[in-house]
Amino acid sequence: MTELLNTSRFLDELASGAPTPGGGGASAVMGAMGAALISMVANLTIGKNGFEAVDAEMRALLAESEALRARMTAMVEDDAVAFDTLMAAYKLPKASDGEKAARSLAIQAGLEAATRAPLACAHAAAEGVRLAARAVEHGNPNVISDVGVGVLASVAALRSAALNVRINAPQIKDRAFADHALTELEALLAECVLLAEHIHERVKARLG
Repeated sequence: MTELLNTSRFLDELASGAPTPGGGGASAVMGAMGAALISMVANLTIGKNGFEAVDAEMRALLAESEALRARMTAMVEDDAVAFDTLMAAYKLPKASDGEKAARSLAIQAGLEAATRAPLACAHAAAEGVRLAARAVEHGNPNVISDVGVGVLASVAALRSAALNVRINAPQIKDRAFADHALTELEALLAECVLLAEHIHERVKARLG
């Protein structure tokens, strides 16, 4: 799946019986949409009369949101590769003790990779929430509702990615790795779910 931005094609693939793209890819797309909306707000603020004082801030915000959008777009493929690798490990032969040992190692490596991918997505989605916190204060009020949609997409991406971390973590034998991933995840959720709600309320207040 190389042409992500063919929306209809992506949704067709998401709806199909194929295991990828799945929830992990959908999480990344939600995060990319959130970042894109922050970029839109920045673009519709930069150079506009009355916003000269925040022009530099909005240009910096735009650069960050565009970099984030690119990262999260790439994560759709990253998630699919990680999941497909794990599925391939489960299909390895297990007739002999040697094959069983090799298969077990491959599965564990696959589970770790399939945990790293959504954890990276969760971190990126958290960045989207933080960018929205800047946009809601300085963005053009004519498109402030788009900040609200952007932050909701970003926090949805974060919470969705969290589910994909949690489904794999219990099966990982390296408990230090799994516990560290879960600790990171909980810190992101504790910070960003509340922040997203604050931004949502701030958007509603600015709407009047």
